[in-house]
Amino acid sequence: MKRVALAGLLIVATLLTGCATVDFSDDPEIVRTWNQALIVLPPLDGPSPLVARRQSRDIARYERRLSPDVRFPTVILMHGCTGIGNIDFLEELARQGFAVVAPDSFARRYRPLQCDPRTRRGGQNLFVYDFRSAELTYALEHLHELQWVDLDNLFLIGASEGGVTAALFRAATFNARVIVQWTCTGAALVAGIDAPPQTPILAIVREDDPYYAPGNTPGQQGHCGHYLAGRPGSRSLVVPRDPAGDEHDVLSDPGASRAVIEFLRGNQAPAQK
Repeated sequence: MKRVALAGLLIVATLLTGCATVDFSDDPEIVRTWNQALIVLPPLDGPSPLVARRQSRDIARYERRLSPDVRFPTVILMHGCTGIGNIDFLEELARQGFAVVAPDSFARRYRPLQCDPRTRRGGQNLFVYDFRSAELTYALEHLHELQWVDLDNLFLIGASEGGVTAALFRAATFNARVIVQWTCTGAALVAGIDAPPQTPILAIVREDDPYYAPGNTPGQQGHCGHYLAGRPGSRSLVVPRDPAGDEHDVLSDPGASRAVIEFLRGNQAPAQK
């Protein structure tokens, strides 16, 4: 009885302090990454896209206002090793007419970091790469639940850790893929590109990215261009280092973000009549 009472007091104390949340959900880990995916949708009125979690009421209200026959070309975003970032770029994609679905790997109850953002080193929990592939597979299996997804125009963008998933995921599901902040090099577990050869790929990395410096991750220097031979419509870009900006994120670079949007547009299938 004392243990039960103590457990109850701890729960109440946690709720009252607001320093942490108590999660009573019993959803499987993989389901949580989908249920808590971040959704970014094109504006209906005014310039502002909708940014909300998948199960939020805002999404339901948006869908009620949307014509039933409207379909958006849709980007699945696989975020980096510290979670979903650069919302500004996702909003710009939405303003350009793309819907964005970003499964949240950190919605898992057990989700250790694969990288150390302080030291700029990765490769700490290699099983996380299996997590990411499973999360993408689950999202693809459930995209049809979203009434506004154009299943003939699906795109994949992977950033850093998510870029590994974008490079290695084998399904011929996407019109095109974008790999950012990843060099496609390194250990056998992550090196190379396994996407179907007919799928166009745009790869962008920043020059002198500290995550791939020789002192941090030996053998991961370079860029994905070494793996793009025989892939029509594919190319690799190296963004110059910006001493005043982010040394890892490339999507904050105006030229890189424009290149991504133009690449996606250039690989859209014609609208179905």
